[in-house]
Amino acid sequence: MLSTFSDPLLVSAGVVALAEVGDKTQLLAFVLAARFKRPLPIVAAIMLATLLNHGLAAYFGTWLTSLLNPDWLAYLLGISFIAMAGWIMIPDKLEEDDRAIAHTASVFGTSFLSFFMAEMGDKTQIATLAMAAHYGLPLTVMIGTTLGMLIANVPAVYMGERLAGKIPMRLVHSLAACIFAAIGLGIFIGHGEDLQKILRPSGQAPAALQAPP
Repeated sequence: MLSTFSDPLLVSAGVVALAEVGDKTQLLAFVLAARFKRPLPIVAAIMLATLLNHGLAAYFGTWLTSLLNPDWLAYLLGISFIAMAGWIMIPDKLEEDDRAIAHTASVFGTSFLSFFMAEMGDKTQIATLAMAAHYGLPLTVMIGTTLGMLIANVPAVYMGERLAGKIPMRLVHSLAACIFAAIGLGIFIGHGEDLQKILRPSGQAPAALQAPP
């Protein structure tokens, strides 16, 4: 693994903050801020919803590591991070169901329910699961990804749509994609020999050692 990505807290926070820009949950923050104009309960709801949602993802990711062979896990995580790099580049949009939730109940309750449901299966939740499985530190990853969500969404709540038009979405997403790809490639490089064992049929000698026909 590259030394640049050795700190799971910083990596988790940084990647999620970048990935969250233009994500549907950030778009939801714009909608809630415009509707209620009460930033404090919205921010509190975002923090709590993210802690619960990403906490489940982080601990589920760590639990998966106990079920899978470490070599296979490295192979799957490498693919997952590289796939995530491509997913980050796909523009997101706010679904009608998410907009509907944002027009019910109290400010805190609406914001909490909206963010918790919108984050289910979202790229930042999947990234949390993958990073927890990779680092084996669910609490650290959960704190990091929650910080990343707040870094991206608190300005969105306070500044609203004025912020959206000034963010270079393509550049930000490209940076996040590069980090995911670098992590994935770093896993492959760091586990090169183990991955060769996985990809080579059992009992088959390396090509360099096989006798010529």
